[in-house]
Amino acid sequence: MLTFTTGLVDAVSYLGLGRVFTANMTGNVVLLGFGVVGAGGLPVVSPLVSLCAFLAGAVGSGRLAARFASDRRVHLARTLAIEVALIAVAVVLAATGAVHANRFSGDLVIALLALAMGVRSATVRRLGVPDLSTVVLTMTLIGLASDSPIAGHDGAGSLRRGGAVAAMFAGAVAGALLLRTSLTLPLAAAALLALATWVLYARAIEPAG
Repeated sequence: MLTFTTGLVDAVSYLGLGRVFTANMTGNVVLLGFGVVGAGGLPVVSPLVSLCAFLAGAVGSGRLAARFASDRRVHLARTLAIEVALIAVAVVLAATGAVHANRFSGDLVIALLALAMGVRSATVRRLGVPDLSTVVLTMTLIGLASDSPIAGHDGAGSLRRGGAVAAMFAGAVAGALLLRTSLTLPLAAAALLALATWVLYARAIEPAG
């Protein structure tokens, strides 16, 4: 669900807010390099805003991890709550109709989304699920190919990795389609999915009885 949400979020930021990523920082660094030399008319400010907000989110997640080192279930629950809140604020801003690419309003939404993705990414990294970050797929694709039967291995983890690739692809498709209606719809879908993930996780970790 979170990987699907990444597709939605990056569809909003890249297609709706001026060709910038809020989850995929590898792409952002490359686009920033292009923008600095004036190639393709790509922006410079928005990728910088996204990078800084993403890093701030990762720092915040690190502080949460230190605080809740003895109970990572609480850490993950808090992370999900923060993500829901940040995306919800972005939904409210988009719903006003005053959000525009390459302006302060657009960069504010970019910052909110990148902050949410940074918090989540750093938290998921600490969970230690191999090749599954919910925001980037490079290592997931490498694992999928290099551990496959074609490469002489048993293909362990292929279902999980393939599912992550399919989820992000589906999220990107859904985000692009929803953007045809408005900026608000894909953001609202992302917020609802993050909320559903938070609720389901909270129920799953409730003590028995």
